[in-house]
Amino acid sequence: MATEQSTRTPATGSGDTRIHNIGYRSYDGPRLGRSYARLSLYSQSLRGAYGLGRSAKSKVLPMLLFVVMCVPAAIMVAVAVATKAKDLPVDYTRYAIIMQAVISLYVASQAPQSVSRDLRFKTVPLYFSRPIETADYVRAKFAALTSALFILTAAPLLVLYVGALLAKLDFTDQTKGFAQGLVSVALLSLLFAGIGLVIAAVTPRRGFGIAAVIAVLTISYGAVSTLQAIAETQGDGDGIALIGLFSPITLIDGVQSAFLGATSAFPGGVGPSNAEGVVYVLFTLGLIAASYGLLMRRYKKVGL
Repeated sequence: MATEQSTRTPATGSGDTRIHNIGYRSYDGPRLGRSYARLSLYSQSLRGAYGLGRSAKSKVLPMLLFVVMCVPAAIMVAVAVATKAKDLPVDYTRYAIIMQAVISLYVASQAPQSVSRDLRFKTVPLYFSRPIETADYVRAKFAALTSALFILTAAPLLVLYVGALLAKLDFTDQTKGFAQGLVSVALLSLLFAGIGLVIAAVTPRRGFGIAAVIAVLTISYGAVSTLQAIAETQGDGDGIALIGLFSPITLIDGVQSAFLGATSAFPGGVGPSNAEGVVYVLFTLGLIAASYGLLMRRYKKVGL
C-alpha cells in the first residue's frame, strides 16, 4: 500500500506549493510460492476450458458439447430400463470411440483457447517473471486440458453406470466395464490433450489452431480407416494393425481392444494381438511424452 507524506511550503503567490513524498510499504503477508502459482494456473485453465469465469458466449460451445456427449448415454439408459434389457446397448470402452467427433471438436476449440491467447498477447514472459517456471506452466496447462477432457468423456460413462445399476443389471459386470472405460478415457484424455496443445502452441492465431487440430485428428482417422479397409479386403491382418498406429483414436482403440476387453472398431472387428497391443501402448505413451517435450521446448523459446 502506498503512503503519502505532504510537505507544505510557504505561499509565494495566490496558491500553496506542495511536495509529495510517495512511498510503498513492503509486503509482509504469506508468500505461497511456486506450488500455489502452479495450482492457480491449473484451476483457472480448467475453469476456462468450460467457459467458467469468462463471458456467456464462451460457455456456449463447451457446455453444448458436454450435453451432446451425455444425452446419448441418457437415452441408452432410458431404453435399457424401458425394455428391461439384460445389458447396455454400448460397451463403456466403445462410447468414446463412437463420440470421437465431439471429442475432437472440443479439443480443437479449447486447446487454442488455453495457450494461443498467451502467445498472441505475449503474456508468457510475464508468467516466468514470477516464481513459476517453464515446467510449471506446461504441466499446469497439460493437466488442465487433460482434466477437462476426462470430465467430458467420463461423465457419460457415469450416466451409463448409474443407469445400469438402476436397471438392476449385474453389479460386478457393470463395475468392471465402468473401470475399464475410465482407464480408456484417461489415456485418451492424455493423448488428445498433448496433441491439441502442441498444435495450438505453434501459432498465436486461435482460428489457425482450431483448423489445424481438426485437420490432424479427423484427416488422420479418415486416412487410417480407409487404408485399413483396403488392407482388410486384401486379407492383410498385420497391415491393419500397423496402419492403426498412425491415428490417435485408432491407437486408443488398439490399446483397449488388446488389454481392456473392448470390441475393436478395426475392419473385421479384429483388434491387435497382445504383442501388438504392447507396441500400441508404447507408441501411445511415447506420443504423450513427445508432446510434453515439444511443449517444453516451445515455451523455453517463448520465455526468453
